[in-house]
Amino acid sequence: MLLEINTHSQKPIYEQLRDQIVLGIATKQLVHGEAMPSVRNLAADLGINFHTVNKAYSMLRYEGYLIMDRRKGAVVAPMLTNNEVFFAKLSLSLSLSAAEAVCHSVGESEFLELCAGCYRNATAG
Repeated sequence: MLLEINTHSQKPIYEQLRDQIVLGIATKQLVHGEAMPSVRNLAADLGINFHTVNKAYSMLRYEGYLIMDRRKGAVVAPMLTNNEVFFAKLSLSLSLSAAEAVCHSVGESEFLELCAGCYRNATAG
C-alpha cells in the first residue's frame, strides 16, 4: 500500500498516516497479520520525523487497528467488532458532518446517499 503525505494540508501528518492506514485496512489493502514497516523505515521512506510515525502507530494501536509486538513490530490487528465507545465517537463525527451538510444546504437524501457511497467505497476491496 502506498502512503502519501500532503505537507500543505491543514491536517497533521500523523492523522494523515492514521487515516490512510485505516482506509487500507477497510479496503483490504492491509490484512490481518500483515507486518507494517518499522517506525524508522516508514519515516525514512516518507521523509518525515520518526516521532510523527510513532504517534500515528500509537493512535492505531490504542484504537485497536494495530498490534505491537517486540519481535514482529507493528502488525495489522484482526477486524474489530463494534462497541459503545466506537459508536459514541462515530455518532459525534456523523452529527458534525450532518450539521455541516445542513449549513451548506445539502438535503437529507443527498447526505444519506453520500454516506452510503462512502461506506461502499470503504468496503470495496
